[in-house]
Amino acid sequence: MLKTGAMTDDTALLAAARADAGWVVDLRRRLHRRPEVGLQLPQTQAMVLEALADLPVEVTTGRTTSSVVGVLRGSRPGPTYLLRGDMDALPLQEDTGLDFASEIPGTMHACGHDTHVAMLLGAARLLADRRDELAGQVVFMVQPGEEGHHGARYMLDEGLLHVVAGAPVAGAFAIHISTAFATGTVNVRPGPLMAAADHFRITLHGAGGHASTPHVTADPVPVAAEIVLALQSMVTRRVDVFDPAVVTVGHISAGTTNNVIPATAFMEGTIRTLSAERRADVLARVQRVAEKVAEAHELVAEFEHVEGYPVTVNDPVVAGQVEARAAALLGAEVSVPMVDPLMGAEDFSYVLERVPGAMAFLGACPPDLVPGESPGNHSNLVVFDEAALPSGVALYTRMALAALAP
Repeated sequence: MLKTGAMTDDTALLAAARADAGWVVDLRRRLHRRPEVGLQLPQTQAMVLEALADLPVEVTTGRTTSSVVGVLRGSRPGPTYLLRGDMDALPLQEDTGLDFASEIPGTMHACGHDTHVAMLLGAARLLADRRDELAGQVVFMVQPGEEGHHGARYMLDEGLLHVVAGAPVAGAFAIHISTAFATGTVNVRPGPLMAAADHFRITLHGAGGHASTPHVTADPVPVAAEIVLALQSMVTRRVDVFDPAVVTVGHISAGTTNNVIPATAFMEGTIRTLSAERRADVLARVQRVAEKVAEAHELVAEFEHVEGYPVTVNDPVVAGQVEARAAALLGAEVSVPMVDPLMGAEDFSYVLERVPGAMAFLGACPPDLVPGESPGNHSNLVVFDEAALPSGVALYTRMALAALAP
């Protein structure tokens, strides 16, 4: 038996997570078979609620989305600590051949959010058994709409950080699974972890006509090509390499046939940056390049900005805690400091803008494949090594226990 106020040691905690692995894997596979996209995930929400039903957790559901918030109260008063798992899938046809592959055509848990939910709820089970070790509350944030739908922002707008009256959230932690890292490793860094992601659209308005007489038209096609090249020159010539940016035009469309010069051309792309200052700067430069190149050719560029997620910034102190606690819990060899951030984006960034916290990557590359060379997140072929899941469950649990130790 634990003495009053004593904390479960790392060996016992990891053993408990491994003992519960069958439950976690079963839930993960049930979620994987029935993926849903966006902000409204009724079947997924129902499975989450079922998993929480037998725990001493106060549950509320979202008003505008199918989010779930659970509150586990410790044996003594204290601060609130948030653990997050996202639960939406991607509009992608699964081709893994797994015996628990998606049963929903054109929809797949290709980013591992099914594993996030399973690990988070596995941690809820372990923490429920250890309520006497908690001075404060654990909030379980189970969110829809991470894949471009701003699900975290909806939950914040509904009062997520003040769900416990008089005890706002003092810290937060999230795990993201990835095949880019060796299975079972915990990969984290202080400061920027993932990029801001913005979407831009450019419509060029010219004057169409016969392809044989381009001089009497205002042809938007070569101007579109010139803008694409000018944007790449802008990035390499005007952006500091130590505060980087990525600008990609991923879609261009114009015209209907070979002998007609169209009146318009359309392009869209993404901007990825690692600081708020660079984000604003590059956005303004992309717009300026488009408008001025168009003007040079007597066309008009209509520019539209669709704001995406901000930079995901780990609190340096919390990132250090994650690294140290992962080393103590799982072994120093699997707690790996990340050198560089990733240029992908995450809506946990909204939480980290308001609460000191961190996100870590849990490696789950199948052991017979090479990390970074195997099918990655968002691939129709991605397979995550389920042997890593107990490590994620244990780390979620340890972060909450340490933050709310009496």
